[in-house]
Amino acid sequence: MFKKTTLALVVSGLLGASAAQAAVVYDQDGTTLDIYGRIAMGFEGGGAKNGVDNGEEFRNFGSRLRFTAGHQLTTDLSAFARVEWRFTGDERSSPGFDEVRNSYLGLESKQYGTFMAGNYNSYYDNYVMTPFDVYVERGYEFAGGGLQARGDSLGYKSPEINGFQAVFSAKHFSERGLTQAEQSSQGSVVATQGGVVYSAGPARLALGYVEDTVRGSGNGKTRFGTTADFEINDALSARLGYETRSDSNELGGGFDKFGIGATYSIDAWRFHVDYYNIDLDSADSNRNAWAAAAHYRLIRNFDVFAELNDANQDAVNDFEDDVYYAVGARYHF
Repeated sequence: MFKKTTLALVVSGLLGASAAQAAVVYDQDGTTLDIYGRIAMGFEGGGAKNGVDNGEEFRNFGSRLRFTAGHQLTTDLSAFARVEWRFTGDERSSPGFDEVRNSYLGLESKQYGTFMAGNYNSYYDNYVMTPFDVYVERGYEFAGGGLQARGDSLGYKSPEINGFQAVFSAKHFSERGLTQAEQSSQGSVVATQGGVVYSAGPARLALGYVEDTVRGSGNGKTRFGTTADFEINDALSARLGYETRSDSNELGGGFDKFGIGATYSIDAWRFHVDYYNIDLDSADSNRNAWAAAAHYRLIRNFDVFAELNDANQDAVNDFEDDVYYAVGARYHF
């Protein structure tokens, strides 16, 4: 049941619920305040050279600090808010907190669904493509948490009904306050994204889209994606994924991506392996990539990881890249 547990934590984290290791700071009269953080450090090396040194480096792997607040307004309706920062964990720096990763608020109703506003991760990434997002560092070739998201967004998540759940989000790229010289050629833009998820027994199916606007670093075309995740037994799960975007006459950027992978869990171990075939419209060729990882939970709040990835960025249809590797540890508090 590991895979479903992982997906549940991803979804609950998006909605402002506490992570498994979160500490309850305050809980009284329907009001709660949780704090969660992690310090993650290790070594990385290898990867495509592309004319630069690809030797080993001691580095930070996504250390962060999060506060989540909530208040029960009625028996059905609750309000929530969350703010999360990234910080540099491997060396002294100023400022130590280098990014506001998430900051949003919302209302959640078991009957009517959840409404959110602010700076949160891509719904498309978190609900549609999430079965492949299992690596600490590299190896995930679909979407991304910042895809047309993280800022100036409004979102809605429906209740789950007979295994079905729908999500929708819109991000506004504004021109307010800019002079004519400062304005972009695209002007004020709204980028929408959404998806539908169906879960039944050991299977989970998802389908979604993203308006990949130029203002949001896209090519102006719509991106579509779908995944299927199957629990073969309590220890083994398999996943399939496909993502596509049309080519733009001005910017190119079209692609077709196919992915297949599996996760095996036994005791405190998790093993992941994934393979991708990526066909780029701008080149008469394709790219093959693979990733593998072993994660081990020493205790409830402490885990270690070792990961390998070959994105095959230097050459076509061969594996001449130096393989990227990362080893490290994470402490959750």
